[in-house]
This record gives sequence, structure tokens and C-alpha cells, in this order.
Amino acid sequence: MVVNVSEPVMTVAELPVQALQQLLTQYGLSLCLVEPQASIPGSYWGESEAGMIGRTIYIRPDTPMHSFLHETCHVICMDEVRRAQLHTDAGGETSEEDAVCYLQIILAEQFPSFGKAGALLDMDRWGYTFRLGSAQAWFEEDAEDARLWLIQQDLLDEDNQPIFKLRV
Repeated sequence: MVVNVSEPVMTVAELPVQALQQLLTQYGLSLCLVEPQASIPGSYWGESEAGMIGRTIYIRPDTPMHSFLHETCHVICMDEVRRAQLHTDAGGETSEEDAVCYLQIILAEQFPSFGKAGALLDMDRWGYTFRLGSAQAWFEEDAEDARLWLIQQDLLDEDNQPIFKLRV
């Protein structure tokens, strides 16, 4: 993964922690705040990237907002068997990973100061790669399969609204 460190991304510290907790609570998930500079438990990418263990998302103030959403969406999109054993690596198929990316863009709208535009921009800045060259092009032109996967799993409705439940 190539990260463009010259361009800043929004961090979770730029939002009220209650807003982050509120999103997770809607899904029956927990938030654990880690002290600045401390290692983040369950972080696949290390550094400031969010971690996940079971139904808990781990962040510290410098965790990128897109990372918080991405790892949260992994926990939402995996089945209960994998969720019960989850520690650091979400695993899963490509179709699920695409659905995770799609859902994180949808859930970004729960945070008006970040929103879809912020999520798309930060995904590009961090180094997410898509066939069409940008997160926005993928989302608008090439992500229908991810959207349908989320609808089939009862995680998103036909109007692209989150259902706020975990995949079973």
C-alpha cells in the first residue's frame, strides 16, 4: 500500500468521540480509545491505523477517519463466525472487501464534517487503489456489485441507506 503522506487526511480527533461511539452503538459494537503514541491493538496496518478485535474498534487521536470507518465496516460485513474469532486480519473474499469500501463511503455521511466527499478524497490520499483510478470513479461507475452485495446481506437498503445491523 502506497500512502501519500504529503497530503493530510481527517483524523478521528477532528470529530466528537460521542459521534464515533454513536455509530458503533447502532451496530452493537464498542469503541476503545488508545492513548496517543501507544500501539493500537488489532491494527493490521500498524502506526495510527484503526484496529479490530471481536466487536471492538480501537483508535487513537491520530487514527484516520477513513481507517476507523473501514475497520468498522469489516466488522459489520463479516459473518458472525469470523467476527467471533476476529483479531487484526478481517480476511474475507474480494466481494466483501469491495462491499466494505462501499459501505465506508455510505457511513461517512453519518459525519457531516467528513461526508462522502471527505471519505473519497482521503481514500485516494491514503492509497486505496481502484481500476478506474480514483475512489469516486469506482463508487460512481464500477461499484454496483458491491452495492448489491450489501443489499443482499441486508446491510443496505435499495435507497443506499444503511440498515444498522451486522451481517449474520
